[in-house]
Amino acid sequence: MFREMRRKGQLLNDADVVRILDEEKSGVLALAGDGGYPYAVPLSYVYDDGRIFFHGAKSGHKVDSVRRCPKASFCVVAADDVVPGEYTTYFKSVIAFGKIRIIEDPEEAMYAALKLAAKYNPSDSEQGKKDAVMKEWRQLCMMELTVEHMTGKAARELI
Repeated sequence: MFREMRRKGQLLNDADVVRILDEEKSGVLALAGDGGYPYAVPLSYVYDDGRIFFHGAKSGHKVDSVRRCPKASFCVVAADDVVPGEYTTYFKSVIAFGKIRIIEDPEEAMYAALKLAAKYNPSDSEQGKKDAVMKEWRQLCMMELTVEHMTGKAARELI
């Protein structure tokens, strides 16, 4: 169902793919948007064992798109260094494909929200993270992309 990468020599191994997802801070989520137009939105995320958690508001373009069609792709760029003399860039990136579900269960949503909080403020106490989440809880919509297919690719010079 998913295409194989054409330039297999640039394929990153699974450990490098997970490392990129763990270390990078933002990615771009691509959805089927309004009127058949693609909708790509940058967002904060956390990777957790084959799942990508992110949040949004309970209403808006992102959540409407997910409800209409849960299929999505998610891209993270870890390097993009321009090399003018070679007319290229030295890059590393990951693309994941999967289906998104809106997390309805409050315990699951809290788990995902706390994972996100831990990634972006690891030095805060557990109570501090929970307090921060609770401040936004009423309008918070947690979502989970279950990865069905994922690849990482890098410039040959970085392999």
